[in-house]
Amino acid sequence: MSTDKPGIDPLDGLRAPQDPACDVFLTGTVFLDIVFTGLDSAPVRGTESWARGMGSSPGGVANMATALARLGLHTSLAAAFGDDHYGEYCWDALEQGEGIDLSMSHTVRGWHSPVTVSMAYEGERTMVSHGHEAPPPAPRANRTFPHCPPRARAAVASLAPGRSEPWVATAARHGARIFADVGWDETGRWDLDALPDLVHCQAFLPNAEEAMRYTRTDCPRAAAHALAERVPLAVVTLGAEGAYAVDAATAVTAEVPAIEVEALDPTGAGDVFVAGFVTGTLADWPLADRLAFAGLTAALSVQEFGGSLSAPGWAEIAAWWQRVRTCDGQDPAALQRYAFLEDLLPAAARPWPLRRAVPTIGFRSPA
Repeated sequence: MSTDKPGIDPLDGLRAPQDPACDVFLTGTVFLDIVFTGLDSAPVRGTESWARGMGSSPGGVANMATALARLGLHTSLAAAFGDDHYGEYCWDALEQGEGIDLSMSHTVRGWHSPVTVSMAYEGERTMVSHGHEAPPPAPRANRTFPHCPPRARAAVASLAPGRSEPWVATAARHGARIFADVGWDETGRWDLDALPDLVHCQAFLPNAEEAMRYTRTDCPRAAAHALAERVPLAVVTLGAEGAYAVDAATAVTAEVPAIEVEALDPTGAGDVFVAGFVTGTLADWPLADRLAFAGLTAALSVQEFGGSLSAPGWAEIAAWWQRVRTCDGQDPAALQRYAFLEDLLPAAARPWPLRRAVPTIGFRSPA
């Protein structure tokens, strides 16, 4: 869990008394993630492999929720939690450790928490998951989700072919900006019309392969322009090449290269990218600054292991900025790309790199 609470509000100066208390709402499945790192190769059948590192943390939708909260956004999460120790740990880590609002969440008696075991090696990962779908929550007087999610500045949705989530339309109707990503289309159709909630989205953030398949193009930049005909803002992540975005309303385009880092574990990097982009958008930054910030937060995350474990806060961002400005041989033009951070960041109180992962799900407080 993050212990860095520098008190930075990226929306400082933009808030008004009539604004919703919630900056970002999201919903989904929370997993307990157990991550092994330091493997020299993929596990081989019939053998035992030892990992040099291990971490545990809330995963699944918790990756995104944690990334948003650590960037100073008031985050509300609706999810089911098991009443086992794993569920208790995840609830406590998110509510007490990260300050995430769980008033829309619920505990399911007798339901065990979903678990993912992730093995990171050679910059890639292999995952094994287990879980069962949670039963719907029992009716309760003060629970209105999913039919009426809380009023929020923004909401993050995960689109899937042939599936419509009623809360997305409701949130958009109540003024929330909808940011959406999408997973691999197992049907093989790659039909944008099969994503009914896309019509409610302000921003759509697929990766390059997904974008090209959905638009029948062979260039991710061309795919971004094609997507901008369907959504106000199309953002295509290009992996090691960075990201490219098209603002349909202004015809502004932006491309920012990725920051070269040694990746330890890519788990949750896509969630962190979206969180960074949502932060910059709600703060009304220029499009290129939003891309740069999202790419920076994702780059910082892959240097740690775990999903929510690795999501950077402002202290990590400040430590990185302080370090790169004092390193010899830096490209002045590349540094200038991140000069907008100057007015945002606190003085870094701790040296780079910052580590916080722990190898277990928690320790009991001493009596």
